[in-house]
Amino acid sequence: MDLLSIGLTALIAFSLINALLTSAALLVYAERVVSANIQNRPGPNRVGPLGLFTPFADVLKFVLKEDIEPAAANGFIHSLAPVIMVVIAMTVMSVIPFAEGYVLADVSVGVLVILALTSVTVYGVTLAGWSSNSKYALLGGLRSAAQMISYELSMGLAVISVVLVAGTLNLTGIVENQASGGALLGWNMVRNPVGFVVFVVTAFAETNRAPFDLPEAEQELVGGYHTEYSGMKFGMFFLAEYLNWFVASFVIATLFCGGYLVPFQPQLLALFPALDGSWLLALLQFGSLMLKVAFFGFLFIWVRWTFPRFKYNQLMTLGWKYLLPIALVNALLVALGVVLFQQVF
Repeated sequence: MDLLSIGLTALIAFSLINALLTSAALLVYAERVVSANIQNRPGPNRVGPLGLFTPFADVLKFVLKEDIEPAAANGFIHSLAPVIMVVIAMTVMSVIPFAEGYVLADVSVGVLVILALTSVTVYGVTLAGWSSNSKYALLGGLRSAAQMISYELSMGLAVISVVLVAGTLNLTGIVENQASGGALLGWNMVRNPVGFVVFVVTAFAETNRAPFDLPEAEQELVGGYHTEYSGMKFGMFFLAEYLNWFVASFVIATLFCGGYLVPFQPQLLALFPALDGSWLLALLQFGSLMLKVAFFGFLFIWVRWTFPRFKYNQLMTLGWKYLLPIALVNALLVALGVVLFQQVF
């Protein structure tokens, strides 16, 4: 790579990081507004017009609060854990294609990169629980590790069913494969609805979002793995939580909902061939992706404020007795379908 390419890549990465930080503030505001409407109560309405500056007031509060570290805690690990969470959440975005030809790292094994990075996320939670030297935090960390093991198997099988159909581990290739249906019929959520449902459910569990938020369960564990955190360290956990389900929305949209593909894109290009490869098409594709991400972001909020938290035995039962067998059978059926009826896909 020449110096210009390196500089351009660094500029794009810097812009992406800042966009993610800004989006986290917007997600906090969106969740407060949506939850207020669901519960029929006033939402944020004090700081700024319509409460728009509330997330930025929260950031200022985190910066100004005292950073308290337990005397018996492991200081280095206690400080490292929230950094792991945020860095991994941001790194996943580097392999997501935002439009045709617009991806920071178009690696041939993008799916494996996502699965590897999301697997490492649990280390941040577990290390936070262990290093705090608190029984509540330790229980939260252990719960997160058990939850990740239980649901990552089903998530992996759902992803395998997508890879079998697309015939590639490259995310851009998976997106382009979904254009084969001509309109919306090529999207994996239509061709592989069982895998889609399994992946969405496991995404809720992997991001520790309600009703799968057992690792922090306030009524049982005070705050779970981040009980002993305050100030910006707690703020980083808060940031990582919102980034995780924002990134999960990108992954769901990319794997199952056509990613950056515009609905009826083949027909659109047939009518306007000049659009092919143009900046206007790239903007349309980016807008299409963001609308899909916004829908799944809303779904994450909606589910959180609609369903009660599972009990721990229910969490394990759902993961091992239902989702895993369903995901395994679905992967086998998709593999059989690809071998016997490949032309259908």
